[in-house]
Amino acid sequence: MNSVHFKKHAAVALSICTASCANSLRTPPAMESLASTPTAPAGALLEQADSAWSRRAEAAQAAAAEELYLQAARAKPENPAGYAGAIRARSFRLGREKDGSVKSKLAESAVAVGQACEAQARAAPACDYWLAAALGLQARERAATAHDALPHMVELLRRAEKADPSLDSAGPARLLAILLLRAPGWPIGPGDPESALSEARAAARLQPGYPPNLLALGEALGKNGHASESQAAYSEALRLAVAATGSDPDAAGWADDARKALHY
Repeated sequence: MNSVHFKKHAAVALSICTASCANSLRTPPAMESLASTPTAPAGALLEQADSAWSRRAEAAQAAAAEELYLQAARAKPENPAGYAGAIRARSFRLGREKDGSVKSKLAESAVAVGQACEAQARAAPACDYWLAAALGLQARERAATAHDALPHMVELLRRAEKADPSLDSAGPARLLAILLLRAPGWPIGPGDPESALSEARAAARLQPGYPPNLLALGEALGKNGHASESQAAYSEALRLAVAATGSDPDAAGWADDARKALHY
């Protein structure tokens, strides 16, 4: 998955949390209900899924990739690659979906896939990371789950970062930085701008050429009072995103985010 952003106003959701708050995790359904019967061995399905994913800008290719990734997970449950690909594809689809009810269902199902990954591919850092990403998607679409999701996400991301910091182009540090920047602080939530800056710097050191890492760093620098450094990080994110336009379907969105931050 490319950048997964926890954009909901979690502070509001947590400050008004009462009995209406919802659990972020449920008992996941069996794989048979998450994925159709595999049409090929797991390896072949993953190759087909990766091919469809590479064409995700084309109509229906992201959904096709998601289905193939899920079949691969069912064919070889102990391999986290199928679950990870399915969650990444659902995130892509969710970002382009307009129907609120469809978005909510996509996010909830992504969490179910992440939980299946945790159950079947135990101790895999990819499962920790992608479940955290899925919980963030769900919290964005259903704010009532944010109170329960945030501590789970922090635990999962710290575990993933320790085990495989390079996962998804330094994804664990990047997503943890975003979470710590946008969540409310103690005693309501885990928000911590200083720790977020440390995580954002770590992501940028690991993968300095990946625009979302520079976007996260720009935000963290700004929140910590480093205005000029923040602008420099956003400018570099924009340069990298523009350079990737045409080769990565997400590049235009990264460029837009950088321009907004730079007030272009």
